[in-house]
Amino acid sequence: MLYLVATPIGNLQDISLRALQVLQDADIVACEDTRHARILFEKHGIRPRRLVSYHSHNERSRAAELADDLRTGASVAVVTDAGTPGISDPAWAIVREALSHGIDIIPVPGACAAIAGLSASGMDTTRFVFEGFLPLKKGRQTRLKMLAQEERTVVMYESPHRIKRLLRELAEVCGPTREVAVARELTKMHEQFHRGALDAVAAELEERFPESVKGECVVILAGTSAKNFNTEPDEFD
Repeated sequence: MLYLVATPIGNLQDISLRALQVLQDADIVACEDTRHARILFEKHGIRPRRLVSYHSHNERSRAAELADDLRTGASVAVVTDAGTPGISDPAWAIVREALSHGIDIIPVPGACAAIAGLSASGMDTTRFVFEGFLPLKKGRQTRLKMLAQEERTVVMYESPHRIKRLLRELAEVCGPTREVAVARELTKMHEQFHRGALDAVAAELEERFPESVKGECVVILAGTSAKNFNTEPDEFD
């Protein structure tokens, strides 16, 4: 059995009782960073039976090894440094490998930065698209232009040292008045949302953080038809 276990994105209390039990009972816990995972385990008194690394640099080779363990009947729990495995984080390779061998995949849901940011952004949540991290170079401008035409709310991830650049680029392709929300350090002590027009939010971050913005960021961009969206939820037929 392969478990995909969501872990906190900041506040270590944001983990379910079920997740804690799965991590305690699993034969193997595969972690993006074993040192980081041990902080969570120590906080909640978890003593994993076997801990292995599973990250972007060894994902394919480790997936094959874990699949061998799964085929012999071992239970494997996959966690990343924060949030839900597979959402802009390693997990896809092991899921595909496990499925190819007929192994059951069980998601253990919990924290996800994209959903947390979207839910409190003030943007329309009835229809949205998740873009993760944009390409750094090749294809970046093409993707930005596509997003500028997107009717649905767009959710993106960005690192603190690139967030100001992203806002400037979005203002160029979407226009300076397109609505945006930037969520920083979600669930942590200094959690903060910056909401408003692209140019205003960009200026706010420039003024507040003249060097580098602090905290990982979730960017929620209004779609082109945001003003036309029905804010009342549709009734079920």
